[in-house]
Amino acid sequence: MDDALRKQWPMTEQDQRISEAVDNEYAKLRNFIRKRVVDQGEAEDILQDVFFELVEAYRTMKPVEQITAWLFRVARNRIIDVFRRKKREALRNEPAAVTDDAELSQLDDLLPSPDAGPEAAYIRSVLLEELDAALDELPDEQREVFVAHELMGYSFKEIAAQTGVGQNTLLSRKHYAVLHLRQRLQAIYDEFLKL
Repeated sequence: MDDALRKQWPMTEQDQRISEAVDNEYAKLRNFIRKRVVDQGEAEDILQDVFFELVEAYRTMKPVEQITAWLFRVARNRIIDVFRRKKREALRNEPAAVTDDAELSQLDDLLPSPDAGPEAAYIRSVLLEELDAALDELPDEQREVFVAHELMGYSFKEIAAQTGVGQNTLLSRKHYAVLHLRQRLQAIYDEFLKL
């Protein structure tokens, strides 16, 4: 009987840690995801996926040391996955368009591949963190239109239909977002050119 209780104790402790993580981090993680994902249904799906992965990590005996950092890293990865999927779908369905900010529309192509070794993976993570910080500095309206158009691949017409905001207003908001991002990221761009 003691063996049965010992086997149940780690599971109960794991369940307690998972429950505490969900209680403590749910609201912050939800807000983090919703700032970056326009479609609220997709945001909720990502949130559920992140907590599902937490449960899976514990169930496969891979407990997470720093739960908060781990949850946000998994969420960021899921958001990037959604952006990539949307981008691929948009590229398949639409002919290529040339814009003034073409360099931003090819974000993934500009970043070093995470498979190119530890140095490339580090540089990629630094650049993504800087981009994330720069996006957080934008007013909500500018960030939402930039993320929806550049990262998720929505057209201005689709964004206007979803938000009820005119296309010209959306274009203006994106323009100011691009100006801010260019100015904010110029220093890190110059630094990496020196490498």
